[in-house]
Order: sequence, then structure tokens, then C-alpha cells
Amino acid sequence: MSHLDHLRRCLLRDIDGTIRELEAFPDEASVWVQPAGVPNSPGTLALHLSGNLRHFIGALLGQSGYVRDRAEEFAARDLPRAELIRRLRAAHEAVDTTLRALDPAVLETPFPVAFGSTHLITGQFLVHLATHTGYHLGQIDYCRRITTGDGSTVSAVDFQGLATA
Repeated sequence: MSHLDHLRRCLLRDIDGTIRELEAFPDEASVWVQPAGVPNSPGTLALHLSGNLRHFIGALLGQSGYVRDRAEEFAARDLPRAELIRRLRAAHEAVDTTLRALDPAVLETPFPVAFGSTHLITGQFLVHLATHTGYHLGQIDYCRRITTGDGSTVSAVDFQGLATA
């Protein structure tokens, strides 16, 4: 199994974990609660993750045609949880389809866009996207626990999604 497949599995697991976190909120309104001192609600983070992955993996690497509206990711409020999950499932599909089709040699080539004056190879940027996704998944988990007072897990970061043996 290639490094690319390991990255694909990790990203898909974390997207699925994000969906499970959203489903664990008791109601629609609680997904949009922004605890004191927290810059983004779980709903905002879900929008950001879906737009980010669909843009950088689906559109830039997979030529999916997706057009990102980053401002909307941070401005939209009170979208139904079903819409957030729909967008995350679209991100799941974009990641799965694109990374399954990607030639592993692409990992050693420059990523299609630079970030200011920073240029990364595609493999480096995909590792960044995987850790970025996990970072926001953890934020969503903590917001859920703080907002609901429920400290139970939804197994968002489950090893079974990575197992190949």
C-alpha cells in the first residue's frame, strides 16, 4: 500500500469522524453554538473542512470543477445539519475519487499553487491537509463536549478506518 493510500484513508476516516461528531449534537442549534473564547462554531468548522478539501484535493488535484467560496464558509450560519453532512460527504467523495486516481509520483511534484512565497511539494501539502483536518475535527469534538456537557466519545478517530491487515 502506498503513502498516498495511507493519506487517503486518514482523510476519509477524519471526514467520517466529523460527520459522527455533528450527528452527536442533540439538535440543529447546538451545532452553531460558539463557546466563549472559541473563534468558530462546529458548523463553521464543518463548512470550512468541506470547502477546503473539495478545493485543494477535488478541484486542484482532481480537476473536479468545484469552486470554493471561502468567505461563505466562515459567514454562513444556521444551515441545517443535513446540509453540513451533505457537504462533508461531497468532500469525502472528492478526496476518495481524486486520491485513488492520483499517480503516487505526483507526491514528489510541486503542489499546483503556492501559499504566498511558500512552495510545497504535493506530498507535503497532503500531509498538511490531513493534520489540518484532524485539528478541526478535535475542535469540533471539544465544542460538542463543552456545549452538551456530554464527555462521551463518538470514536471520531478510530483505528479501524486505517486498518489494512
